[in-house]
Amino acid sequence: MNAKRFLPAALLLATAVPLPSAQTLEATYRMTGPAVHASFESVRQVLQSSSAVIQRGRKEIVYGTVVSPDGHILTKASELGDIEGLSVTVGDKTYEAPVKLAEDPAWDVALLKIEASGLVPVSLDSDAAEPERGVWVVANGATSKTRRRSQIGIIAATAREIEPAGGAVLGVTIEEKSKKLMITEVHEKSGAEAAGVEVGDRILAAAGQTVEDREALGKIVGKLRVGEDLDLKVERKGKPIDLKVRLAGRADLFGEEMTRNDMMSGRVSKRRSGFPRVIQHDVIGNAATMGGPLLDLDGRCLGMNIARATRCETFAIPAAELRGLAERMIAQSAGR
Repeated sequence: MNAKRFLPAALLLATAVPLPSAQTLEATYRMTGPAVHASFESVRQVLQSSSAVIQRGRKEIVYGTVVSPDGHILTKASELGDIEGLSVTVGDKTYEAPVKLAEDPAWDVALLKIEASGLVPVSLDSDAAEPERGVWVVANGATSKTRRRSQIGIIAATAREIEPAGGAVLGVTIEEKSKKLMITEVHEKSGAEAAGVEVGDRILAAAGQTVEDREALGKIVGKLRVGEDLDLKVERKGKPIDLKVRLAGRADLFGEEMTRNDMMSGRVSKRRSGFPRVIQHDVIGNAATMGGPLLDLDGRCLGMNIARATRCETFAIPAAELRGLAERMIAQSAGR
């Protein structure tokens, strides 16, 4: 029998055994009772030592996942915001003035560094089999500044890519005139703005291919993912200029149309689509509880929570991808 597929006995009693209307279950054995939470204490201890609470003042901004003994922490980039004024708590110790070393737009992950030593990183086994549907998982739930609390759920779907809502975009408005693609607007916080694209530029080529209309440009952009770079050649005041534009998700720049289900879902993540690969689970959470580790009942890290998508869907970066991401980002930051 695979123990990871089944609840502890106390929780089974709380949910599976029909009780006569005249009876009530002892408080200690209810879903929120101390006896139930005691069943997950060993996993909670992993959350306590290997996850981070990132705060601005007394407000929780997002969680983090410890990936090195000397203070490297991965978290969700789009929820992090301005790094100034943040503090990071690992275990029961708070560290001021974290530094953001790197960011990966494709995964929406930021790498932070705190002045620490002897931390306990999560156990990331990139060769382990990925969890099957129905396997029990544990993540950070509501927490005080110094004490984590287990939140319990199950794997709800097999690993898959989550396409960006609306697709990848350059972040410009284009007007087509006599086989000329003229940029009439550069949107704020877009890859085009960061790359130095300006209003009045004429697009000559993209990815090494000459483009003369929106359709040709759209086909090139449509083959790329959010976070990938597009080589763009523009003409400015009669001179050709080569630029490298990092593509954003349409929903990231312009927002997603809210459905009725979205309106009932509470605080979902700012970015909840456009991920190369995720595992999906049903642990209850919100935007501020992303960034922390997702654990199995043995405390092994299955991945990092990256998006609260709806009221019943949470996405996590799988362990194999997370380990590769951590190693690459730490190496790149060391070589700066």
